[in-house]
Amino acid sequence: MSDSILTAVIVLGIAGLVIGVVLFLIAKKFAVKTDPRIAQIEELLPGANCGGCGFPGCSAFADACVKQGGLKGMNCSASKPEVMEKIAAIMGGEVEAVAPKVAVVRCNGSCENRPRVNEYGGVKRCSIANMVCGGETGCFYGCLGCGDCVSACRFGAISMNPETGLPEVDQDKCTACGACVGACPRHIIELRNKNKKDRRVYVSCVNKDKGPVAKKACAVACIGCGKCVKACQFEAITLENNLAYIDFEKCRLCKKCVEECPQHTIMAVNFPAPKPVTASAEQTESESKNA
Repeated sequence: MSDSILTAVIVLGIAGLVIGVVLFLIAKKFAVKTDPRIAQIEELLPGANCGGCGFPGCSAFADACVKQGGLKGMNCSASKPEVMEKIAAIMGGEVEAVAPKVAVVRCNGSCENRPRVNEYGGVKRCSIANMVCGGETGCFYGCLGCGDCVSACRFGAISMNPETGLPEVDQDKCTACGACVGACPRHIIELRNKNKKDRRVYVSCVNKDKGPVAKKACAVACIGCGKCVKACQFEAITLENNLAYIDFEKCRLCKKCVEECPQHTIMAVNFPAPKPVTASAEQTESESKNA
């Protein structure tokens, strides 16, 4: 009995050894060689896997960099410029200049501006509320207020303002990865150039209804009057489907459109506060007009 057990153990041992050797030889023959630069690049990346680069994760971005042989047309918005320079050095090239961007919420329909006409008691998800009831207000274009964008942001750059019921972007934390843009079912968030001193001018509305209908739903909705289009000397503003839009590539931040908008729909961010008008200044202006 003991001899049969010993024989079985020896046979199994020899079989295991043979299988192990075969597997080793197969693994060695079909082994995929990994470029060490992939690991070096991935180590420099933030590891957020936000998808802002257009790839499913940081590992995929690093792999694409090596396969392409450089950073042409590629950028990690979540990484600082010095990080991208280090990656370019690994690849033996240079970094393409990319205009820094920031997420912008194009809705000013706060609780004060947009009266509630409905009550949504379902799951607190914008995507679900958009399909079920269209939200709690009469505007079927603006923010739903459930915070899908907040959940999507992996950098803590967006938070819901409890007073306005709208999301707010922390421009210092925002990496312009675009996760919030994809998460919003109403498409009210977009990436825009940060510009000099982080100044921005944009139409804070996406309502495409005709003027009277839009204004009834929200006190600060764009009514498609076109005054901003006429005021712009740089042809940066277009009017389509009753809605004005400012092209940030053409905009020169002159703010003339802001002054002309009767609905106060156009926002000017990070500009210095206007100087108070004194009595003497008003008199001088009045005399110049009468002259």
